[in-house]
Order: sequence, then C-alpha cells, then structure tokens
Amino acid sequence: MYAIDLHSHTRFFHGHRALGDAFDPIGVRLLTKAAAMRGLDAVATTNHDYYTPFSGSVDILPGIEVSSSQGHILVVGPNPPTETTPGELTPEVVVDIAHSRGCAAIIAHPYRNSTVRDVKADFDAIEINGKHPRTHEWVRRLARKRDLPLVGGSDAHYPVEVGRAYTTVDVENPTPENIVEAIRDGRVEPHVSINFINRLAHRGYKLTHGHKGWMSNPDTSSPGIGEPPQESES
Repeated sequence: MYAIDLHSHTRFFHGHRALGDAFDPIGVRLLTKAAAMRGLDAVATTNHDYYTPFSGSVDILPGIEVSSSQGHILVVGPNPPTETTPGELTPEVVVDIAHSRGCAAIIAHPYRNSTVRDVKADFDAIEINGKHPRTHEWVRRLARKRDLPLVGGSDAHYPVEVGRAYTTVDVENPTPENIVEAIRDGRVEPHVSINFINRLAHRGYKLTHGHKGWMSNPDTSSPGIGEPPQESES
C-alpha cells in the first residue's frame, strides 16, 4: 500500500502571487518533511489554480485545485493544467480537461462553499477533507449515492496539518499514471487522523467557515456558493 495526502498546499497565505511564488520552494520543503515524519510516501501539491513542478523528501504527485464556477475540484495526475482562472470553468469542463490530460478529477470538500456535488459530470472520486470531520458521514453517503470511490486529503496550508487525512492506494509501481488508474478503479481507502492539534484546528475552521456561510448540510437546502471561490480564500 502507498500512503499519499491527495490535497495539500505549499503556502499558508493567498494573493500576492510574486511573493507566493518566491515562498513555494520553502513551503514544499516544509510540506514534504512533515509528510515524511508522518510516515506518508507522497503528497499531491494542489495549489489554488496553478501548478508548479516540485521535488521534496517524499514523492510529489502533480496537481491543482481548480476553482470552478460551482466550487473546488482537485485535478491530480501526470499532466495537470498549469493555471486556471477562478470561477471561469464549469465543473464539466474541468473534468474534461482532467481526463484529456490523464488526470483524475476529484470533488473537493463537497459540503464547503460548493455545489459541485450536484453536478452530473464523470468525476473519478470524492474527497473526505481533513478540515471538516463532521461532514465525513455525509461524504460517505454521497459517495455511495454517486457510486464513486472515496479518497482522503488534509487540505493542509500549514505543514503541521499534513496527513490529518490521507489515502492508501493499492498500487505496486506508484507512478502518477498508476495512481490515477487506482483512484478510478476504487483501489483506494481514506484515513483520518484526529489528534489534539487537529481538534484545535477543526474548531477554528468550523468557526471561520461557518461564519462565512460556506458550510452546508445535505439534510437542508444548499446555500449555494455565492461568489466563485477566489485565491483570497483558504
């Protein structure tokens, strides 16, 4: 089994693109060292609306978190797009782009600031997000309803958050192409680590995202997403 965090970021701030690009090499070193300390084999770097090749102390799976017109979608695999414009692409177009580039298209945090879960596109998996443990059973129900595999991703913006949710992949040769194939085949299993630091972080995210009106409950009507997700959001 191959353990990988399928959702991580190399910076803790947004905006200031030039400053962020300068920080990314530092961020990826911290990110991959934290992943190695937690026993992970790899991380996917899924920065908001841009992809830059990185190397680190564990394997790095190329990826991008696309801010579609209805919420965030992870695109991971051998050849993700290098840049997308927040709010410009529909989920259907994002899925088509992902598949044309040999990548998997994964619904990210389906109950935070998103209605992507309602789109009838050919997604490859749904994410259990490390920031929101209270949504995990909702996500499992959604995956059963959509007949899609579940994966885990920490959504880490700080190195200490890496690995709080991750995915084990049943693959012998963990190339990006083989990982994508395993995701599509359902040879994956999500895992969530709940410790003291993660509990404190969960409380903070719950308060912050709840205050912004980003959280929704599948048993009530969806609030929609308001404005398209922008790079200024976490």
